[in-house]
Amino acid sequence: MDRSTKKTYVEDIERGIYNRKDESNYSYKAEKGLTPEIVKEISKKKDEPSWMTEFRLKSLEIYNKLDVPVWGPNLNDLDIENIVTYVKPNTDMKYSWEDVPDEIKNTFTALGIPEAEHKSLAGVGAQYDSEVVYHNLKGYLSKQGVVYTDMETAMREYEDTIKEYFMTVVPPGDHKFAALHGAVWSGGSFVYVPEGVSIDIPLQSYFRSNAPGAGQFEHTLIIVEKGAFLHFIEGCSAPKYAVNNLHAGCVELLVKEGARLRYSTIENWSRNMYNLNTKRAVVEENGTIEWVSGSFGSKVSMLYPMSVLKGEGARSEFTGITFAGKDQLLDTGTKVVHAAPYTTSTVNTKSISKGGGTAIYRGTLNIMPNAHNSKATVSCESLMLDNESKSDTIPALDIRNDEVDIGHEAKIGRVSDEAIFYLMSRGISEEEARAMIVRGFVEPIAKELPLEYAVEMNNLIKLELEGSIG
Repeated sequence: MDRSTKKTYVEDIERGIYNRKDESNYSYKAEKGLTPEIVKEISKKKDEPSWMTEFRLKSLEIYNKLDVPVWGPNLNDLDIENIVTYVKPNTDMKYSWEDVPDEIKNTFTALGIPEAEHKSLAGVGAQYDSEVVYHNLKGYLSKQGVVYTDMETAMREYEDTIKEYFMTVVPPGDHKFAALHGAVWSGGSFVYVPEGVSIDIPLQSYFRSNAPGAGQFEHTLIIVEKGAFLHFIEGCSAPKYAVNNLHAGCVELLVKEGARLRYSTIENWSRNMYNLNTKRAVVEENGTIEWVSGSFGSKVSMLYPMSVLKGEGARSEFTGITFAGKDQLLDTGTKVVHAAPYTTSTVNTKSISKGGGTAIYRGTLNIMPNAHNSKATVSCESLMLDNESKSDTIPALDIRNDEVDIGHEAKIGRVSDEAIFYLMSRGISEEEARAMIVRGFVEPIAKELPLEYAVEMNNLIKLELEGSIG
């Protein structure tokens, strides 16, 4: 009997707190579209130095010259002329949750951010639409010279450092949406970890988009000096609207000699969001970057965190999970460039698709001519939960010398009817049998996530499966 004929599908999953909508209450909102006048007004509202205004306008020029990428998902429905690029909430940044306006504070409280800060974080930043509304760092880290603040404060207090590094890892000319980011960026976090300092408790920034038809363009710049360590956690969410929203943030990571940075992300955007985020790390001699990435939301995602292994002995580890449901096209993966000898990279990704969703792994591995004695392993596995869903792997390996050790493995499959039947014969319901198989599939990834995000991922999977089996 074909059990697929008995399945029913719901329009969308009730996303609980993630779908919470606050009344629009802002002190300034830009006009729709993208013009030099809008860009200059954003810079003026933020009281920026002239060099940043000029940088924005130059980025806008680059944006207007570049084409939309044609090799990935179709972006024809994304109309920048109908996107509001800057929405300033009706509050300045606060250093106490008690001072944050109630309607904003209540949303972050429901998301669990203050509780997480109290229990397990060394510092927290919270962005609401286009600006950071709360930031705090434990005093003992400040005494060690650690800096963790919003980018606007960093522009005032660490201007020389920002001017030296801003959009050097991801230049505006990299692609059209990097240029867009350079023109209208707002908010985000700046982290500086001095030489030899090991931050034993994670820092976390949470980005919440609330306004319908708006874009969020936060910029994250992290510098981890020689021999230092940091675990940085990034969370993202938004409520669902009937209009398209856009997320085109930028993450620039500089991992110096012998340093280690772990960067964990769960992106749980709503299904009207175009998520076109750019993330990149430059790793120097014997440094390590560890990416842990979970992509669950958005209408369309194009997300490929990149590691440039610049110094001899540099290492990169990428661990990713993608879950694409109804009306979702999640095109995700990673890029690694081995640009020095004795560098090492590991890629381990898993994707799940259901309800007609599409999950694509798109990855690039480059071994440069001078990167002799490098090692790289790529493993990507995809699981489809029904006959409607789609999955694909598009790996590209560009190897330019012979003294390397490269391994690549890709698997695409469906949930086995035999496995379901076996579990059901042991008294387990079909729904729980499928959930057990999916949890087993993602377990190697889940164990790498921070605890609260692993729980969130399992809850999301449970909700999705409940929506697909009836």
